[in-house]
Amino acid sequence: MKGFTSRILHGDLQQPIEHGSLHKPVHTSVAYGYGSAREIAEVFQGKKKGYSYARQVNPTVVALEEKISVMEEGVATSCFATGMAAISAVMFALLRQGDHLISSQFLFGNTNSLFNTLTNMGIEVSFVDATDAAAVAAAIQPNTRMVFVETIANPCTQVSDLEGIGKLCAAHGLLYIVDNTMTSPWLFRPVDVDAGLVVNSLTKFIAGHGDVLGGAVTETGRFDWSRYPHIYDVYKKGDPVNWGLLQIKKKGLRDTGGTLSAQAAHQIAIGAETLALRQDRSARNAAELAVFFDQHPAINKVFYPGLASHPEYARAARLFRSAGSLMSIELMPGIDCFDVLDALEIPIVASNLGDNRTLAIPVAQTIYFEMGPERRASMGISDGMIRLSIGIEDIDDLLADFSQALPG
Repeated sequence: MKGFTSRILHGDLQQPIEHGSLHKPVHTSVAYGYGSAREIAEVFQGKKKGYSYARQVNPTVVALEEKISVMEEGVATSCFATGMAAISAVMFALLRQGDHLISSQFLFGNTNSLFNTLTNMGIEVSFVDATDAAAVAAAIQPNTRMVFVETIANPCTQVSDLEGIGKLCAAHGLLYIVDNTMTSPWLFRPVDVDAGLVVNSLTKFIAGHGDVLGGAVTETGRFDWSRYPHIYDVYKKGDPVNWGLLQIKKKGLRDTGGTLSAQAAHQIAIGAETLALRQDRSARNAAELAVFFDQHPAINKVFYPGLASHPEYARAARLFRSAGSLMSIELMPGIDCFDVLDALEIPIVASNLGDNRTLAIPVAQTIYFEMGPERRASMGISDGMIRLSIGIEDIDDLLADFSQALPG
């Protein structure tokens, strides 16, 4: 099977499942028994495959990890309780005091908060304009260890120079980490731009129904871990391609406990089956709404990489299957964003993304409020900005609702 959805739907069935079940069962056991003491010792020492303790390994979660690896065309995946737990695990496991991290300045608010916390722990962070690889190149220092970018920024939809940064990281031997949440493996696969690690918030488009939290880190096989200075000797086992993710699992998952539950893994795996169908529908809706907003007198600016007026339109068209379903609109001065939001009947005022339902939120007053006005201004976030995650509703209903809610 070569097709994306076919592989997701039938991948679990390539190996026998208990009682002929079509889905991997939910394994709730915390511990796993062995008939031989030597056997459990071999499992703990990594000499034999098996299950040790549910904080770091579970059969239902492993089945989801294999599914995510197929989706990202990666070597292996480690799942976590949330997307932020996944990012935190990478940083905690791979960075040390005195290291330098280069990050896009157009970051999800909580990731920005985490990276600011890293600076209090002796890790230097440079926030740069990731839409231009030259800005990343200018920030490289002797102690630089990694570069972290998002595919499409939230909420202003800047598209990182994914190809240029990939080539730059390869030339300098830097670990290249791409957060693929806003595009998902259906719209884009970071392995194609030589990302070493791929992060996904499974909560968003992959699970898709706004009913479960989860995160994942996928090893692509594109980074030479034998060159990375912070791999512990105990994890230098076998092929170096496995060293980085093994250390993330041990130091970032086992030691900090950001474990994805079996129930959550099962829900995410079921939701992932319809990823392509859902995203294609929501992206079509978003494209039509973007044109509508772009022509509406109440809208000052539309942030959507599917519009020809977007600064990275050509890049998005070249790299992504579609421009996705995330967008933001900036209202004309004098129009109150709260009034517009309260007048909408279909979109739900909520902070999530990637739901089947259209979600809307005032950006400056909520998810980016902690940043303060100066940082928001540097990111292009005005008080009149509304972020929209477009769902799969009937497009005529969405157009009619926004028409009645917007003045003019």
